[in-house]
Amino acid sequence: MRNRVFGRILWILSASLLALAALHAPAAQAERLKDLASWQGVRGNQLIGYGLIVGLDGTGDQTSQAPFTGQSLQSMLGQMGIQLPQGTNLQLKNVAAVMVTAQLPAFSQPGQQIDVTVSSLGNAKSLRGGTLLLTPLKGADGEVYAVAQGNVIVGGAGASANGSRVQINHLSAGRVPGGATVERAVPTPLLSGEFMQLELNQSDFSTARTVAERINQVFGEGTATALDGRVLRVKAPREPNARIGFLADLEGLDITRGTPAAKVIINARTGSVVMNQSVTLGPAAVAHGNLSVTITTTPLVSQPSAFSNGQTVQAERSDIAIRQDPGQLNLVGPAAKLEDVVKALNALGATAQDLIIILQAMKAAGALKAELEVI
Repeated sequence: MRNRVFGRILWILSASLLALAALHAPAAQAERLKDLASWQGVRGNQLIGYGLIVGLDGTGDQTSQAPFTGQSLQSMLGQMGIQLPQGTNLQLKNVAAVMVTAQLPAFSQPGQQIDVTVSSLGNAKSLRGGTLLLTPLKGADGEVYAVAQGNVIVGGAGASANGSRVQINHLSAGRVPGGATVERAVPTPLLSGEFMQLELNQSDFSTARTVAERINQVFGEGTATALDGRVLRVKAPREPNARIGFLADLEGLDITRGTPAAKVIINARTGSVVMNQSVTLGPAAVAHGNLSVTITTTPLVSQPSAFSNGQTVQAERSDIAIRQDPGQLNLVGPAAKLEDVVKALNALGATAQDLIIILQAMKAAGALKAELEVI
């Protein structure tokens, strides 16, 4: 009887511990497969071209400093049958040479309109009010995939008078919405072959295994196979209509994956620090102090005595003061949640730049339980 009661107590304690662990375990995240991966070969392509913008209000290139603008204009006029006298030096201020770029989306077909971006190549002051002339856009293989032309929209303004100038935003770049027409389609291997490659956005063996198991659970065993931590091979129907429907259903699958790897991203140029919810801190002691140097300059004037034939001399006196605040030893951690990590680091009173140094030191000391990436 005593053994039975003792066993029941042990069972209750075990169940309580398991429930407590479940409460403190990180919550799983359910995401759509289309947010976690993409299909191999289904991507956009970059296009680039060189063109001319005309119709500017005296804000174009100074052809004496940007000779390629005048050469391009002469070449364009020659193609239209207009021959300029030899040695003609064009001094136009309403023309600007630009680089034209665009993104050709996947499955684009001839006749589709896409947006283009124009950026000044010379010394034009503003592209506002200009018109982009017919510009072929080429891909990495040198073939023309689109042709651009249209009015340029610049999201800025500026004015100058009597030596004063005011400018809002950037005037040397703009966009032409729907300014390019697709002339050639890019072939895609989406509907060819029995198998397709599904590529995860981030390499993770556990996520690859979870995705493969989920696909096989819904569409049958053997449908998906994880080749490595990033690529999965998926068996798809051969008939085009059935394959498109299969891919649509596949992208809508909810994938429940574990907590992502702990990572802290630091931008050393801007001082930005971003961390995900998996970051934790171990117990650590941090001393943080500031060293400030203050330089004060006071103007001095030396006035000579009357009838001394001396000259008034102006000088400066500089006072330099160095102050170092005492660095207090602060106890940080252990912290199990992101909000606890933020509170612990904010308690140090550090700026963003100081926080970068503190995090790097804590990582070296083994107190920061995360991958530190500096960009």
